[in-house]
Amino acid sequence: MKYIFKLLISAAIILGATFLLPGILIKSFGVALLVMFVLSILNVILRPVLILLTIPVTILTLGLFLLVINAVIILLTAWMIDGFEVLNFWWALLFSLIVSLVNYIADLIIGD
Repeated sequence: MKYIFKLLISAAIILGATFLLPGILIKSFGVALLVMFVLSILNVILRPVLILLTIPVTILTLGLFLLVINAVIILLTAWMIDGFEVLNFWWALLFSLIVSLVNYIADLIIGD
């Protein structure tokens, strides 16, 4: 039940972030739910593989390359889902930063 609640909160955060960023388009709340679901699956399956493959670069950049990995996952999600558009890599990076920060704050308030 808690996972579903967090998914709904994260979908609302994603939908809210699209109002701040003109380079991101989500057509509806249902699409935002689907985006959050696909992002969570890709973060569980693909993100660890990408992190493992890019360990040297991540170490050299003191972990900042993880932001690039997040942006790539967002671009992949946009490619997979109709109704979710990201104009370019920089919008995906900014979107990733905003969503991560607001999700972190929401986790602090709601609890883990």
